[in-house]
Amino acid sequence: MIDRLNTYLRRIPVWLVYVAGALPAPILLYMGATGALGVEPIKALEHELGELALKLLIAGLMITPLRRYAGVNLVRFRRSIGLLAFYYVCCHLLVWLLLDVQILSEIWVDIVKRPYVTIGMLGFVLLIPLAVTSNNWSVRRLGPGWRRLHRAVYLAALLGGLHFIMLRKGFQIEPLIYMAVIVGLLVLRMPARARRAPA
Repeated sequence: MIDRLNTYLRRIPVWLVYVAGALPAPILLYMGATGALGVEPIKALEHELGELALKLLIAGLMITPLRRYAGVNLVRFRRSIGLLAFYYVCCHLLVWLLLDVQILSEIWVDIVKRPYVTIGMLGFVLLIPLAVTSNNWSVRRLGPGWRRLHRAVYLAALLGGLHFIMLRKGFQIEPLIYMAVIVGLLVLRMPARARRAPA
């Protein structure tokens, strides 16, 4: 069963993942422009794009546990999923910059004075070198350092989850579920001996 699934997955071209993954952004933009996102389309667009970014970061974190514990091999899609996550983070950020805040001086004020914006920007900054080095040339050039660099995605995912929690004022279950999933996946990625280590 798993072998058959992996055979099927190997037949899916990576470019198709990029195309299918990128499509929701223009669709959401069109929905916002035509009033299909409710009375606050900019806020709704921001939220949808940010949530898609977080879902893709989580999808990327799931790849190793799925292979380790279920035998499902999605490794060939890891790069495309990671780059799509960065794409949606950029879209989320651009909507905030160009459609929400708009005033340049207010952007810096928001980053400094609003903790959830500060946390979100830190996560974005962490993802930049990962996106830039998501190519074969960088893998060869950086050698073992490439893997160490890309472990920063763990922190970026945690910051993304925290950004979501802080953005949703008051106790709301949805962002807490996202954070719990992120933490759970990071625990599953740890070597078994580290998980069994005494406190």
